[in-house]
Amino acid sequence: MPVASRPDRRPASIPAAMPDMVSLETAAKEKRAGTETGTVAPAPFLGSRAAAWLQIAASLVFIPQAAAICAAVGAIAVGGGLRQAIWPAALVAVLGIVKALLEAAGSRMAFRSARARLSELRARATLALSAASPLDTGRPSSGQAASVLAEQAEAVVAYLARFRPARLRATVVPLVILAIVFAVSWLAALVLLLAAPLIPIFMAMVGWRAKEASERQLGKMGSMNAFLLDRLRGIATIRSLGAVDATAERVRAEAEGLRRRTMAVLRIAFLSSAVLELFAALGVAMVAVYVGFHLLGQIGFGAWGARLSLGEGLFVLLLAPAFFEPLRELSAAWHDRAAGEAAIEALERLADRQTSLPGADDEVRHTVPVLHAAPAVRINGLSYRHPDRSQWIFDGFDLAITPGEHVALLAPSGVGKSTLLALVAGLASPQAGRIVIGGTPMDQAHAMELRRCMGWIGQAPHIFAGTLAANVSLGRPQVSAGDVADALGAMGLAHVRDRAAMAVGEAGAGLSGGETLRLALARVAATPDATLILADEPTAHLDSGTGREIIASLLELARGKTLIVATHDPALAARMDRVIRLESSPLERAA
Repeated sequence: MPVASRPDRRPASIPAAMPDMVSLETAAKEKRAGTETGTVAPAPFLGSRAAAWLQIAASLVFIPQAAAICAAVGAIAVGGGLRQAIWPAALVAVLGIVKALLEAAGSRMAFRSARARLSELRARATLALSAASPLDTGRPSSGQAASVLAEQAEAVVAYLARFRPARLRATVVPLVILAIVFAVSWLAALVLLLAAPLIPIFMAMVGWRAKEASERQLGKMGSMNAFLLDRLRGIATIRSLGAVDATAERVRAEAEGLRRRTMAVLRIAFLSSAVLELFAALGVAMVAVYVGFHLLGQIGFGAWGARLSLGEGLFVLLLAPAFFEPLRELSAAWHDRAAGEAAIEALERLADRQTSLPGADDEVRHTVPVLHAAPAVRINGLSYRHPDRSQWIFDGFDLAITPGEHVALLAPSGVGKSTLLALVAGLASPQAGRIVIGGTPMDQAHAMELRRCMGWIGQAPHIFAGTLAANVSLGRPQVSAGDVADALGAMGLAHVRDRAAMAVGEAGAGLSGGETLRLALARVAATPDATLILADEPTAHLDSGTGREIIASLLELARGKTLIVATHDPALAARMDRVIRLESSPLERAA
């Protein structure tokens, strides 16, 4: 089904757009194909674990390096020459190269794994957005969705590529170093053991506060983006009403609120790093004091009954900073944890909160033949109300439309004309009743295939930034350049047919209102399988002359096809085969 409506958020009774069923169908088929073949995507979690173990191995390489350095210093201290230090120095160099290679491989693998996981989360959220029903009042605004997918989602990479490997390394490396130091001096190991728990305890206390602050900051960022995008879209209305200054003050207030929340997150991050450095410095200092006094003979215990040699003392001193290094790296990445977990939760909420279109995520579907002839439309006992409202828009509604009939749904605004078209198109599921198109029920099993035989023309067709040809074809491979030219000519755009490669701006900048409607008609004209056309207020906001031209083009397009038009335009209704007047709006019926 070609897209011809603007995908902005509107009141639930007026669906803003038909989703891009071409891309949605492709994504759904790929998902179904993967399920049928039993294939699953590589788990990013396994890659992150392997990357973490490579980085752990890189950190542990320092232990033999330190042993080689201490052996060389000890040999020189007892009167050995520089020649005895050559082999330890060569070993240190070789181990340094091995450490660099392991660290580089681990970091690269962790980054790739994190990017893969982020792509997976973004794909789920994007698929949920593309499959969301226009009647879903809980849909996030465009600005909020864009903020989550583009800005906030990037925090997932730092969380998976930095924090998770650092957390595993902070668990394994200190224990290994502690065991080795314990074999040399039990007192030095005891000092490290007493200093180490202070760090994770403090980090856990800070982490709870940091996560809350990050969630508040990310939420404020999303709401500000939504607010700013909404005001930019309505800048003409704001100027005409003289509300520029008031809007600027509101934007300034929103920015100030975001600044305060961002500074709160940064304060927590800097405070946690400073306290960790303090505890680590105290731990290393206490080990250094013990080793120094032990070598001076002031402390005679703590080394398993024998005095430490210069090499052994130096070895313990070198391992003390290495013991705290993974904890310092974990502290540096602690803010990534708070921001990353908040971003993952935001992406998962975006993917899970959507009300999907019927048939958009169903695993088993029946094949529906393309409706080469105009279908009949039958509605029996239709009952529907929005999930968050108590009033019924339709309660036991019946309608029968014969093949090729042109029907106008005539009623004032707010009665439910657009909602009825959305239900016929399968954009929402009714609470009761059946909709049958060409003998096939509109349900989960058939919705996707039935929508391929429909054409949708909305109140405000959305024109994408790009060429006229691209706006007609919408990326459909079956629509050739010749089909685009024929569609433009048939819908009264012959004067731009030779300029199909001409670029237009976002939302149809450079096109008049009538040309925008004709371009939407051309999208349907380029779809030969569209034997059922649904038009929602196609003449709204047009002058009488342009409206008559659009009516003529619409009737030409609908020749030999079934046409259902929602309108309150008497001139358009008079050109239809039959006019169906709907009752009063749900609010009036409730009153």
